[in-house]
Amino acid sequence: MTDLNPLDGAAVAQAVSDAVAAFNAALTLDELKEARLAHTGDKAPLTLANRVIGSLTAEQKADAGKTMSAARADIGRALAAATATLEAERDARVLVEEAVDVTLPATRALQGARHPLESLQELMCDTFVAMGWEVADGPEMEAEWFNFDALNFDPDHPAREMQDTFFIDPPKAGIVLRTHTSPVQVRAALARRDALEHEGRGIYVVCPGKTFRTDELDATHTPVFHQIEGLAVDKGLTMAHLKGTLDAFARSLFGPDAVTRLRPSFFPFTEPSAEMDLRCFVCGGSDPDCRTCRGTGWIEWGGCGMTHPNVLRAAGIDPEKYTAFAFGMGIERTLMFRHGVKDMRDMVEGDVRFSQQFGMEV
Repeated sequence: MTDLNPLDGAAVAQAVSDAVAAFNAALTLDELKEARLAHTGDKAPLTLANRVIGSLTAEQKADAGKTMSAARADIGRALAAATATLEAERDARVLVEEAVDVTLPATRALQGARHPLESLQELMCDTFVAMGWEVADGPEMEAEWFNFDALNFDPDHPAREMQDTFFIDPPKAGIVLRTHTSPVQVRAALARRDALEHEGRGIYVVCPGKTFRTDELDATHTPVFHQIEGLAVDKGLTMAHLKGTLDAFARSLFGPDAVTRLRPSFFPFTEPSAEMDLRCFVCGGSDPDCRTCRGTGWIEWGGCGMTHPNVLRAAGIDPEKYTAFAFGMGIERTLMFRHGVKDMRDMVEGDVRFSQQFGMEV
């Protein structure tokens, strides 16, 4: 019916009837869309007839306009009714087909877990933040001066050798992968010395981070490991302050019954120096056959001491006016103590099952 005459009322009525029938026959919204385009689209008979009105006389235009207007109104009502019916049917069907039984057991993808070393490092830092200390950080690729010279290592000290230290090519450039987090102590002292001198604010920083040494990976060693170190610079600090700080730190990690002791030792950057031991948490020092402490009753945890005057001078701090103490221990070793981890390789192999057993907190 491409030649529909807008003045032919019977033909227009038949076109409307055909459109309404097509709308009512549609079983889906897609079918209704096809019917709508066929009967109201640009090439539909009623659309083409409507374009003819412009070529009619004025009197004919009035009659044709009324006829076509009534036809469009009838088609619009029929289309709206058919659309409402099909949308209601679709919504009812979706409610049934896409219903979810919330009582069924859910299948969840396994989630990852924070690595216990990261969690333990945060816990250790939180202990010192609670005591008013700051957390300091520094680069892992470090200048040899910060890593050795500023820490009072002699030029021929064995730790400088290639078999102990990762040097960045070319070796003469003096850039290394830091062998400890002690360079951060020097950087922190340099950054805060003006506040120390002019404002009287002591330097109290704890320095966690990753370190590198040319060790073979085995049950108790790894070439990449984590340390946490502390530095306190102020007027009148003594070994007693150091011992009290370490006792508080040990109790926060190992419980209120934790006991520490200091054994004389040597480190280039402290004088006097000491090894810090924990009373054996397996036998309590009462079993001469204990495999954990080997019958000594003590387990080595880290090193500490009063900061050497040369280290203070390297940071621009007068050792005649200020004293300082420092300490450091391995985070992997601490994790082994707290949770009985026997093999350090379990910490670096990336098996999520190792991390999941620690939960969200360490």
